[in-house]
Amino acid sequence: MAARGRVHRHRDVQGGAARAAVFGVSDGLVSNVALILGIAGASTDPAFVRVAGVSGLLAGAVSMAAGEYVSLKAQAELVERELEIERISIAENPEAETAELAAIYVERGLDPEQAQLVAAELMSDPDVALDVHAREELGVDPNQLGNPVTAATTSFFAFAIGAFVPLIPWLIGAGTGAVWASAGLGVGASAAVGGLLARLTERSVVRTVVRQLLVASGACLATYLIGGLLGASVA
Repeated sequence: MAARGRVHRHRDVQGGAARAAVFGVSDGLVSNVALILGIAGASTDPAFVRVAGVSGLLAGAVSMAAGEYVSLKAQAELVERELEIERISIAENPEAETAELAAIYVERGLDPEQAQLVAAELMSDPDVALDVHAREELGVDPNQLGNPVTAATTSFFAFAIGAFVPLIPWLIGAGTGAVWASAGLGVGASAAVGGLLARLTERSVVRTVVRQLLVASGACLATYLIGGLLGASVA
């Protein structure tokens, strides 16, 4: 009886949206809880903390989205330029490109004759040839360059969601209770992000969560202490 192979599907890890979502939420959490606690350490007026938190949310979300759009757009343009160079070379120097592809397959373990046959077959179709050269030489999938608008939009909302979490206690309360609540929500949400990240990457949940907690806790403690020192010096 023939063995049945399990068909598996891969997630799109090059498109930019997944990366933008994870980094957006994590960055929003850490940066805004740090900002809020820093302001809370310097001032006892909850209005200042709320204004700072909302400003940090909006400024960070816009900045994150703009940066994501520019970086992904630039990356796509660079890859498209390299693909165009490869496309021209395939059209004008097919023999050289076939030899180059055959050499790659020889390095992968094929004997020279078989590698030449495989390369010649792939080079017979210009579109297939470009796709193969892009993967083998550039290490990219030309069909998954990512959508800058999607990545930017995802980044904006992800950052905003993450940044809103530590702001919640200051919308309904103030004082030491709000400080601890912000810190607790920020650290707890960071742990949840770490757990989700571990699940997606199939890595150690404990290790990933601890890493997230250390980053978030360190940022919270540092900014709160700095804010307290600044508040004392101003007073």
